[in-house]
Amino acid sequence: MSGRKVDVQLPPKLIPVFLGEARYRGAYGGRGSAKTRSFAKMAAITAYRAAQAGQSGIVLCVREFMNSLVDSSMAEIKAAIEDEPWLRPHFEIGETFIRTADKRVEFVFVGLRHNLDSIKSKARIILCWADEADPISETAWQKLIPTVREDGSEIWVTWNPEIEGSATDKRFRHANDNDVKIVELNWRDNPWFPTVLERERLADQVNRPDSYDHIWEGGYKTHFEGAYFTESLRVAKEQSRITTVPEDPHLIVRLFADIGGTGAKADNFVFWAAQFVGMTLRCVNHYEVQGQPIAAHLTWLRSQGYVPGRCKIWLPHDGDKQDSVFDISYRRAFEDAGYEVEVVPNQGKGAAMLRVERAREIFPRIWFDEGRCSPGLKALRAYHEKRDEKRNIGLGPNHDENSHSADAFGLMCVAYEEPTDSWSAPIRRQTRVV
Repeated sequence: MSGRKVDVQLPPKLIPVFLGEARYRGAYGGRGSAKTRSFAKMAAITAYRAAQAGQSGIVLCVREFMNSLVDSSMAEIKAAIEDEPWLRPHFEIGETFIRTADKRVEFVFVGLRHNLDSIKSKARIILCWADEADPISETAWQKLIPTVREDGSEIWVTWNPEIEGSATDKRFRHANDNDVKIVELNWRDNPWFPTVLERERLADQVNRPDSYDHIWEGGYKTHFEGAYFTESLRVAKEQSRITTVPEDPHLIVRLFADIGGTGAKADNFVFWAAQFVGMTLRCVNHYEVQGQPIAAHLTWLRSQGYVPGRCKIWLPHDGDKQDSVFDISYRRAFEDAGYEVEVVPNQGKGAAMLRVERAREIFPRIWFDEGRCSPGLKALRAYHEKRDEKRNIGLGPNHDENSHSADAFGLMCVAYEEPTDSWSAPIRRQTRVV
């Protein structure tokens, strides 16, 4: 094979991705684009070329979730090799392995969620291909990238976008770097798009319009199975209640929190800022951070003009619990800074669903500032029920990255009462500004 030229068929939009030198190559988009099969083929060709050049090492294929080889990219790579008759004689393929015939280069398949630290021991990574990469966390990327450290080694990334702002999306989608070659690839970019998928695409366009853009056009996911607020948010959008909502400087700002922590793996801390005007709840701002001390939350409050005397803070029942690092409760910290604080009592068993039901009840009264509340709105769209698929039963709200904002929003709805003079009147209280 040495010196012989062969034709390798790729979608035209991918050709520039694989030309020339680059540290990162990748593609994102919807179903039927041929991106996974194309990158599997090029991974096999990369392994072949490395072996022909006398290199030894591994091609590391990772996904965030991989319980067994069935969940890996192995089947795609096997199929890609079988589809190239000239390539097949140069590989040994078994039930649990793929390697070049001279045994110089081997494919290794790893799930990052439970095996990330083990990757550090992998020697001479020629290529790392992260497929279905959208769920890969920033922590995982920070650990993974330095392990791919051989001269000339590359990292490839393919993903179907889920949530705007994912770590993978932020790192690669809009990277302004000559060392990054990433393109969007969808069904219309695939010259071999099969008829059977075209029928499915057209059916989804008619029968599942809420999901169509995400499935086929590479759009972010806006429809989540079991999502609690899909219909409420749809109606709010139709009624133009998701718009620009300016703050009224003459009304107090109500801040409703979900408590996080200061550890590296702590839950996020959230504030929803709202003003109540008659029967209307106006969500005017949103704040969410992970692993930051209470001082950071106070800094944000002041940066927004939310100073003592203008605001009141509502905390969930654990607002009296001491922070594990700084040994002070959130209530005490905010009160020491001069804020009026109320801790909402524990609602007991089923509290999360009580918040959901209360939110649905008063949702028609709620307005959102689309710009400043954008991250919170995304969380509300994605907040969904956890299900036991085998028993086909719901297990209540899923605790994930969306639940922190949803819980703080639910706290606002639970704390809300029919308007009285006290809701709209300025807070009269002696305060000490720190």
